[in-house]
Parts: sequence; structure tokens; C-alpha cells
Amino acid sequence: MNTDTLKKDDVIGQLSDDFKQKDRHGNIIAPDKIRKCGRRVRTIPGMSVVVPYIMRTRQDSSNLVKDTIRVDKIEEYIREKRAEGLTNFTLMHVLIAAYIRAVAARPALNRYIQGQRVYTRHNIEICLTIKKDMSLESPDTVVKVFFYPDATVYDVYNELNRVIEEFRADPGGDFEDTVKVLSFIPGLLFKGVMACLRFLDYFGMLPRFLTKLSPFHGSFFITSMGSLGIPSIYHHLYDFGNLPVFMSFGTKYRKNVLLDDGSVEKQSFVDYTVVTDERICDGYYFASGMKVLRSIIKNPRQLDNPPEKVVKDIK
Repeated sequence: MNTDTLKKDDVIGQLSDDFKQKDRHGNIIAPDKIRKCGRRVRTIPGMSVVVPYIMRTRQDSSNLVKDTIRVDKIEEYIREKRAEGLTNFTLMHVLIAAYIRAVAARPALNRYIQGQRVYTRHNIEICLTIKKDMSLESPDTVVKVFFYPDATVYDVYNELNRVIEEFRADPGGDFEDTVKVLSFIPGLLFKGVMACLRFLDYFGMLPRFLTKLSPFHGSFFITSMGSLGIPSIYHHLYDFGNLPVFMSFGTKYRKNVLLDDGSVEKQSFVDYTVVTDERICDGYYFASGMKVLRSIIKNPRQLDNPPEKVVKDIK
């Protein structure tokens, strides 16, 4: 299968593009070219309006969730994809694609808090940290990939690999250049610069080119502890920016499981943790979103096709 030329319409019926941003001529804007992060959600219940003023920071409003997934079927799925030519296909691609699919069904997962108000994002911005190579001396950086909620696992694989290969071929880029410039500012002056940036960020006035680069602005941050050979961690959310969800997954392990018939079977598992900003939606909605995510991970072949329906967030 040629994944570079895979067309969604060849696999499933034409999806409505109402959830995608368009220019004044009606042409769809690429998800990485959108000029504004999102729009304010105005029809939420009164409690959802009040809560961000009570829990003012993400540290105040963080919920920590830990779950375990059996990965035997996922490993089989990964082998199938590698046989198709997706040579670098990993669990990371599955989890990112699954989260995007969960957002397609539960769009409130893609909200964020800005200036104590609730906004919903126009696209899905995935952040992750990568190294040029796995060594202590190798520098790391944060890359960001942009999607619409109808993305398939092939879209995720192609875009993520493109971004990573570009960085490893030529380390640095806009994010590294920006950080390098900031690092030259004297400490006391830098505190003033950050105060200014926080003020602008609170009112949504940060330049879009900065929020596109920033690892503190986005839909979802994912990190693999498994690549380091250690268990998953509960990674904190940042009070600067608007990132509402952070996922970490650990190394694979095997254990004996007692089956209903009394026999014992050795199965493979991966633990993952999710830290969420509970202000973006209520607990019932978050629980529903996590159930959707889990069901997708358990049946990853549905990620080969676009979703049959993309649910739009409320006004």
C-alpha cells in the first residue's frame, strides 16, 4: 500500500468538512496554517463558567488517571503496518491516532482555558519530545504536529515521520532558534520578559507563530517512558500556555493472567497515565472520552479509515 497517496475517499464515503477551517474563498486551510488557536465556547453551563475562577491554575485543577492496556492485538497490528511498508510504525503512532479519533467523537477533549474562559481548538496540535539519537549527550527538542479530527493512522505516521526526519537531518529549527535567543537574555530581565509573555498569553495576544512553536500550547502532549525502559509517570501540566492533557506510557511487560476456565496465559501489557485539566469539561464527559480512547486502542484497525462522523463542539 502506498501510504503517501492514500485517499480517504477511496476508503469511506465523503465526510462533511464543516469542522475544518476555510478561507474566504471556501478552500480548506491546512491544520498547521490556522491563524487562531480556537474560539470561545459560550453555551457551557454556569458551573463551567465559574470553575476556572475558583481553580485558577492547571496545578489546582489537575486530575491524574492511570490505566493498563493489553497490547497483544496492538503488537499484531504494528507488525501488519510494518509489513505494509510503515517501517517505523510504533505504539506512539497508535496512541496519537487513537487520541485524535477520541476527539472526533468527544470534541470537548480539545478545549483549553485562556484568561479563565473556555475555548475550543480549531485543529488538533500534538506535542512530543524527541532526540536526534538515544544518548545522554544528544540534545532533545519538542516537535509539534497538526491534524484535523478525521486523520487516519496513515496521516499520523506520514506527518510525524516527516517532522522527525526533518529534525534529525537538520537539528534545530524555529523552536530551537527561539529558545536560543531567549537563553541569552539576562536572568532578571528574562523574568520581566516572561511576565510580559504571561500577560499576553492570558488575553490571547501571543503571536500565532509563537503558539505554534510552543510546547506549552497544544491539544495533547505525549511522552514515551518505554523508550527509556522505565514505567510511565504522572507528568504535570504547565501553568503557562493552554495545554490541557498530558499522556505518558511506559515499557511493555508480560505477566501471567488467570483465565475464566482456570488456565493461565502470559499476556503483554503497557501502563499509561493521563493528567488532565478538569476545567475544560465535566468528569462524566472526561470519563466518556477515556472509554472511547480505550475502546479505540483495543481495536486499532478502525484507525485505518477516517471516522464515519466528526462531532463538532458546541457554540
